[in-house]
Amino acid sequence: MGKNKDKKNVVYSTNPNFQYEYEDEDELETLAPAEQLLYVSIDKKQRGGKAVVLVEGFVGTDEDLKELGKLLKSKCGVGGSAKDGEITVQGDNRDKVIEILEKEGYKIKRKGG
Repeated sequence: MGKNKDKKNVVYSTNPNFQYEYEDEDELETLAPAEQLLYVSIDKKQRGGKAVVLVEGFVGTDEDLKELGKLLKSKCGVGGSAKDGEITVQGDNRDKVIEILEKEGYKIKRKGG
């Protein structure tokens, strides 16, 4: 019998009605695109002077974040990443990213220059 590593904090309980807390319960429900406000900015910090587009403010699961990141990267024809609640798209493609997100139904705010 394998161990369940997802259980949080409690090792053993004598309470017959005890319910374990699992780590995957912290997952957020993904809001509809019309309900989300995304911030789009250009960032050059700690990237060797290269510009990237940052999309912040996404509320939802990591899977949906990665799916949106994949859509943006494929439409722009560049690389990037989607982790820690933000999407990075390589290059100065801010206008194109904003256009794509608006077509998908997201509310957008420009941040920075």
